[in-house]
Amino acid sequence: MRGDRVLVVRRANPPMPGRWGFPGGVLELGETVAQGAMRELFEETGVEAEAADPLTVIDTIDRDGEGRVRYHYTLVAVIGRWLSGEGVADDDADELAWLTRAEIVERELPTAPALLPLLDLALARKE
Repeated sequence: MRGDRVLVVRRANPPMPGRWGFPGGVLELGETVAQGAMRELFEETGVEAEAADPLTVIDTIDRDGEGRVRYHYTLVAVIGRWLSGEGVADDDADELAWLTRAEIVERELPTAPALLPLLDLALARKE
């Protein structure tokens, strides 16, 4: 977070290509959740941030038309307090932007289902 703005990326790859969400990725062996979140943020955007406590845990399960699970991710959301960098989209993202919650809603961006609920939690914790 940087003031009242958050960094969001438009995903280039599955799952949910074309949808806006928060940068993220996979933990490496031996990393804490906070270390992995800040590493992924930097790798995907060039932005450096300091990790706050984990915000929440979310299970994301996607099923095909017949109900079979296509993927199941357990996401640990971590708030990052901006330190430096404006951000540049890498190959995982088509675009990135620093936006307020109001701007995300006003622009009617196609978002990942968890984006606004996570943002609301983060904003409530910030107060």
